[in-house]
Formats: sequence, C-alpha cells, structure tokens
Amino acid sequence: QVQLVESGGGLVQPGGSLTLSCAASTSTLNNYIIGWFRQAPGKEREGVSSISIGDGIALVSYADSVKGRFTISSDNAKKTVYLQMDSLKPEDTAVSYCGVAPSRTINGGLPDYRMMRDWGKGTLVTVSS
Repeated sequence: QVQLVESGGGLVQPGGSLTLSCAASTSTLNNYIIGWFRQAPGKEREGVSSISIGDGIALVSYADSVKGRFTISSDNAKKTVYLQMDSLKPEDTAVSYCGVAPSRTINGGLPDYRMMRDWGKGTLVTVSS
C-alpha cells in the first residue's frame, strides 16, 4: 500500500487561493498517477486534477470546472504533489482527497475515482464569505 497524507485545506473567501499538498510514502513518484478528487456531502466523488509521472515527463489533466484556475505540480525529490487553487468559488467547497494508482493501470487523462488504489484521509476546503 501507499500512504498518502493531504494538507493545506482551510477556510477561504471567494476569489481567494489555497495550496493543497499530498505527500506519498513511495520511494519515488515515477510510474504513478496521483489525482486530486473532491466530494461534497451527498454528492459523488469527482476528479479535479491528476499528474502522471514517468519517462522523465509529467502529464497533467484537469476537470473542465477547474481548468484555468487550478494548477497541479509535483516535487519528485519530496514525493509530494501540489494543487494550487486560485479564484476559488463557493462550489469548490468539498473534502479534497489525494489518490494514487500505478500509471500503467490508467487509460489516460483524468481518472475515475474508482480506479485509484490508495487514498489519503482528506482535507476540507471551505469557500465562503
């Protein structure tokens, strides 16, 4: 199993910014896909952004709802994936989860949450005035 620990959630006003971090217990991020997902009460978990690392290249994907506002990145030496969230809106309010899977098990693009193998416990993002 891969242990994931999210951090960085909190309360922010509409239009504000937050940066989420996902620290992995793997020896390397190479050949893994790491995704950010979010879930509001009573709603299905949805993919937000993902980064697939391999062959010296990181491939990123975004949900249409966050494209242009969120940026995913990785620090491979620290085995940490970040999600920079700008121009936050109240509808971004949710528990944000980090999930991981071997990249070879994912067809490509933003994965469905059911394809992820291990999960962090989540961090709450609240966007409200």
